Amino acid sequence: MKKIVIDTNILMDFLFKREGHEKAAELFEYCFNEKIKGFICAHEIATLYYFLSKSVKDKIKTKKTLSSIINRFEIIEINAEILDKALVSEINDYEDAIIEVSSEKIKAEYILTKNIKDFKKSITKAITPEEFLALLK
Repeated sequence: MKKIVIDTNILMDFLFKREGHEKAAELFEYCFNEKIKGFICAHEIATLYYFLSKSVKDKIKTKKTLSSIINRFEIIEINAEILDKALVSEINDYEDAIIEVSSEKIKAEYILTKNIKDFKKSITKAITPEEFLALLK
C-alpha cells in the first residue's frame, strides 16, 4: 500500500474549501477507503487547531473536526531525533523540514503538497494532489 505524507496546505484547502479542495477530498477518499495510507505530522494538528479556532470561533466544532482528522489519518509522532534532523535538513523552512524528515522515517513514497518548490531538496519526492491522483488512475 502506498504511503503518503500530507502537507498542511492540502488539509487547509479541504477544511476551508480553498482552491483545490475537490482534489484534496478525492485524495482523502482514497485514504479513508484504505487504498493508500495517509500520514500527517503531529505538529500539523497544532497548526490546524490555530487556524480553525481563528476561523470557526467554536471550540467544540474545532475539536470535533480535529478529532475526525486524527482518527482518519496516521499521525507521525515528532521526537527529538526528527527535530534535530530537521535542523540540518536541506529544506529551508523548519516546518517543511520536519515533514521531510518524518516522511523518511516512515518510508513514504511521496509528500503531497501544493508548494513543490518548498520541497525541492527533499529526499522524499514531493508532488501535487493532482499529480498523485493521476498516478493512481
